[in-house]
Amino acid sequence: MAKFKALTIAGSDSGGGAGIQADLKTFAALGVWGSSVIVAITAQNTIEVTAVHNIPESVITAQIDAVMSDIGADAVKIGMLSNKAIIECVAASITKHKMKKVVLDPVMVAASGAKLLEDSAIESLKNELFGLSMIITPNIPEAEVITGVKIPDSKGMKEAARKIAAYGSKAVLIKGGHLSGDVVDILYIDGRFIEFKNKRIKKEGHGTGCTLSSAISAYLAKGEDIENAVSKAISFVHSALEAGFKVGEKNYVLNHFWKCS
Repeated sequence: MAKFKALTIAGSDSGGGAGIQADLKTFAALGVWGSSVIVAITAQNTIEVTAVHNIPESVITAQIDAVMSDIGADAVKIGMLSNKAIIECVAASITKHKMKKVVLDPVMVAASGAKLLEDSAIESLKNELFGLSMIITPNIPEAEVITGVKIPDSKGMKEAARKIAAYGSKAVLIKGGHLSGDVVDILYIDGRFIEFKNKRIKKEGHGTGCTLSSAISAYLAKGEDIENAVSKAISFVHSALEAGFKVGEKNYVLNHFWKCS
């Protein structure tokens, strides 16, 4: 029986490689009981996203209330939130249930290039949710949109992390996979920077960001501090992508259960 519990609040990926499906696989692989709140249903595969249907806010709230009133959560991962109303709804529930270990992955664009967050909702995401989050995990394109600053190198990543942290989160992890060379992820916490470097794996992955944020949530749920949770989560994703494979025509999916393969 799982001793630790984590909740994912995100969109459903019909292809199974990202979103809620990737989060629950990650929780299971790391020995954490996973509960889920679906905020949107997407029709997608390894090639593209063909449709998005948002769940009514009343149903989102009801899902969160149902989980938190009975099961609870030691940590919470937040992924795709496509519009202002959903963002405000989730923020209200976080406050209501006094959720503390919140990992926010500010999902804006799918790996296929499909837009998953309305432009009009970006300010709401920053103002409503950043201050309620323990750690925010944007990739470089997302960090550029959030800060309005181009990020050409690690110096730019650090400056972006400072700007994002100013909204009130304890930590910010800027994912460096969009820059060339080795992959360098930079964690900003307590006024200092910690770099995590890995050799680039020559596979276009689907669901890497979802898996990373849910792995951080799982490790936080198990009692790790932020630095250790991030370090272990990055290692987990690296190994899962290394063992990744193709189930469709385009992007590789992660092998979340690579240890069992």
